[in-house]
Order: sequence, then C-alpha cells, then structure tokens
Amino acid sequence: MKNICVIGGSRYFGKLLVRRLLAAGHRVTVINRGSAAPPAGAEHLVADRNDEAALTAALGSHTFDVVVDQICYTPVQAAVAARVFARRTRRYVMTSTIEVYDPATAALPALPPGTPVPEENVDPATWPVVTDLPWHDEAHLEAHYAEGKRQAEAVLTRADGFEFAAVRSAHVLGGGAQEFTGRLSYYTDRIAAGEEFAVHANLLPTVFIHHEELADLLRWAAEADFTGPVNACSDGPLDVHELASAVAAQSGGEPVPRVVAAGEEASPFSFDRHYAMSNARAKELGFSFSRTTDWLPAAVAEALAAAPASTR
Repeated sequence: MKNICVIGGSRYFGKLLVRRLLAAGHRVTVINRGSAAPPAGAEHLVADRNDEAALTAALGSHTFDVVVDQICYTPVQAAVAARVFARRTRRYVMTSTIEVYDPATAALPALPPGTPVPEENVDPATWPVVTDLPWHDEAHLEAHYAEGKRQAEAVLTRADGFEFAAVRSAHVLGGGAQEFTGRLSYYTDRIAAGEEFAVHANLLPTVFIHHEELADLLRWAAEADFTGPVNACSDGPLDVHELASAVAAQSGGEPVPRVVAAGEEASPFSFDRHYAMSNARAKELGFSFSRTTDWLPAAVAEALAAAPASTR
C-alpha cells in the first residue's frame, strides 16, 4: 500500500485513476479547488495549486510516497509544486501530452516519415525554461499549451527532493458525455447528420488511448519506479478517414470530408504533420496496451448515445 496524492482528479480519467488507486488498497488524498468531491474513501484537501502559500497550508504535515499531478500546464505551476513537495514525496508523476512532439510548436529533431516518435525527441533535462512569460494569461496558455507542458516537465525533471516521471498521453477518447474535449462527438454528430468536416489533402495518422486505459497506465506509473518521460498510446495509429469510417459503421451515416488548402485549419485529428508516438518504452517497462480498433467501436457508441436526441 502506498500513500498517494492526486492533484486534480475530479473528472474524466482523473476520477477513474482515484477509484483504481483506492480499489488497489492505496491511501489516496485528492487536492483540488473544491469544485468536486473525490470518490468515497479518498481524503479531500481544498487548495488552489497556483497559490503556493495556500497549498502549503492545506498540506500541513502530510507526506506521500507518490504525487500524481493531473493539472500541471506551465513551468510556473511546476516550480510551485517542486518547492512545496520537495520534502513531502519520494516520487512525482506528471500527466503530460502528445502535443510536446508537435513540430509546429517547436524546433524538434526530424525523423524519417512514419517513424513513431520516441521519448528522447523531447528531452526535459535539456529543454529551456522561461518562467517570465505570461503563463497566467489564459490566452497565452492556450496558444502555447505544448510549450507549457514541455517546460513544466523540464522544471520537475531538474527539481531536487523527488524522482520524476512524465506520462505523455495520446489523444484520449471514450466516456460518452464525460469526454470533455468533445472531439469524438464532433465526428459522431456530423457523420450521423450527413454534415461535412474539414481534412487536409495529405493526411497523416495519429495515436489514441481510451480513457480507462490511461487511468490504468497512470495507476501503473504511480506504483512503478521508472523515471523520465513515457509515451501512452494504444497500438494502431489511425488517420481521420479511418476514424470517420469507424464512426460511420456505428451511426449509419456517411462521412462527408471536405479537403482544405495547405495552411487552412482542419477538423480535430486531421494532421498534415507527423508526431504519432512510439509506446515501446512503456512496453519494455512492463505495461501492455490494447489496440485502438478493439475499443473504438464502443467509444463511438457511447458518444452516439450521449448525443442530444435532435442530432441522432
């Protein structure tokens, strides 16, 4: 049994993670701003993780074996966490993202076309950190989401006082109405209604993970002892045409793609650049992944069932 702190964990796969940790017999403390109570059995501490004094006060004398940070988006937030938890935990796990590999957001090493991107393509130990940018501005953060994650990883990698691991998640699907990004329902709604969606002329595949599988992997990461980044994606990349075909098979609709010119914005998961991840490191460390095509039909069915009656 471990004493585990989850920062965030109040919705979607974070809530599933808390439930899995409790079911495994761990002692769990959830820290959030009080917007939602954690699952029964978890201790609840209310604090804004951006407020260092308030977070320190809320923690009191608490110490942990592991901290799992679900909501770290900037180097400023990471620096606060590094100071507050330096003497309070042995291990720190941050939920990161596939977007750290997006070549449109940073100058990254080029790989041969179609090569799954390994963790070393973005090395947090050497990534530059700039904390005096307007990270507290929501517009800046939204526009620099990938860079915020890269720099947050860099800060925590270099922190003293605990071992650090980053879980770089693929695009998360599943959960029906719980899927707060709405990107799968974007396709189920349009294809069921026969509406068009925008795609690039030269499509490249990307990788996905089911929300329950990501919760399983985060629990595994909390219980493990590896350090550094690890990619989290199901086996089997898909491009947006393949995703649309899976939606059409469940909805009975017909995909209506509209090709956009180079440089124009396209619909979710339509990519004209390659950054689909490799999951080889996680497998070598002992985690077994499902195949995307095994769980995607059920995820599509959930999204269709959650749609308003007027769009079915």
